[in-house]
Amino acid sequence: MNRASAYLVLFTVFIDLLGFGIIIPLLPFYAMHFGATPTVIGLLSSSYSFMQFLFVPFWGRLSDRIGRRPIILMSVTGSFISYLIFGFADSLAVLFISRILAGFMGANISASQAYIADTTSFEERAKYMGLIGAAFGVGFMLGPFIGGMMSNISYGAPGFLASGLSLINAILAYFMLPESLMDRNKPVRKLSLLNITGIRAAFEKRRIGTLVIVYFFYTVAFSILYVAFPLFSEKRLKYNAIENGYFFAYVGLIGIVIQGGVIGKLAKKFGEKSMMVVGLTSLMTSLAFVPAAHGLSILIILATLLAIGSALITPSLTSLISKYAGTGEQGGTLGVSQSFSSLGRVIGPFLGGFILATAGIGWPFYAGSIMLIVALMLALRAPS
Repeated sequence: MNRASAYLVLFTVFIDLLGFGIIIPLLPFYAMHFGATPTVIGLLSSSYSFMQFLFVPFWGRLSDRIGRRPIILMSVTGSFISYLIFGFADSLAVLFISRILAGFMGANISASQAYIADTTSFEERAKYMGLIGAAFGVGFMLGPFIGGMMSNISYGAPGFLASGLSLINAILAYFMLPESLMDRNKPVRKLSLLNITGIRAAFEKRRIGTLVIVYFFYTVAFSILYVAFPLFSEKRLKYNAIENGYFFAYVGLIGIVIQGGVIGKLAKKFGEKSMMVVGLTSLMTSLAFVPAAHGLSILIILATLLAIGSALITPSLTSLISKYAGTGEQGGTLGVSQSFSSLGRVIGPFLGGFILATAGIGWPFYAGSIMLIVALMLALRAPS
């Protein structure tokens, strides 16, 4: 594949996750600044993912019809606008608007994955999906660190930075990113907001359907952390946005090392299914013991297990789903998987905030661990 184009696609994913990472440790404290309760904080975090759940499959199918480039351009431009609104937010309502718009325009993940699928062989796919995961990891590492540090200036300052980076990304993509989809004349399914036919078609392929459900449960469990961990650490460990930024930055750093350096070799030696099973087990164990963390040493151990699990799961799942999809359905199928992942990120933050408010600060993590047990059972039954 064209290396310059690949790096630009990876940069696009990086900027998207950088902005998302900036928000994670900051958003609960930003929302509390406007008087939000834990449940409302969960709804605010979920609003972004709810819009992605609705629209990412649509953008993925549209990219199968009109190409990857225009969808990526639209997405990064929308990110520029949404982060600008986030920076200027002066009320809880404006925060909701910024996150809803960001979710609506957040089409670049499925389009970027489809771009990579268009331009790689089966043998290379896990490697390049791993590089996308590494771009996730870099953004997820730097974002929380930047968001936490810049919260000393103001809660809006990180949003202005993310907005500027998104604008640079849009300019680079406009001038440097070629189209990857060579044959745009193949028939694709009818475009609609919720393409039930497309979802049903994906689940008719048993291997894909099982993996999408695994992806869903994994995402619910992991995204519980977005709300539950900052609130847990603030109550239990007296951490603020900066210290929460360090935690999520460390998780991102481990992800970079694994997904950017060894994921391709691991996939060739052990296979994607084995990596997925190990990842789910590691993440399940980590979440189960978070409520026992009363100091930094145990927290570092649990964060390491959590990061290893996440770094193994995501590229393994996306690589397997891509391999099982038809050549003309990469965007649509990956869009369905990303849609269910987005649905998981809708449920996870809300569930984390609600359970924390009603049952106590440890119970969101227990709930996430139980969901991962279900995901692990399904993964063990999935075809290789």
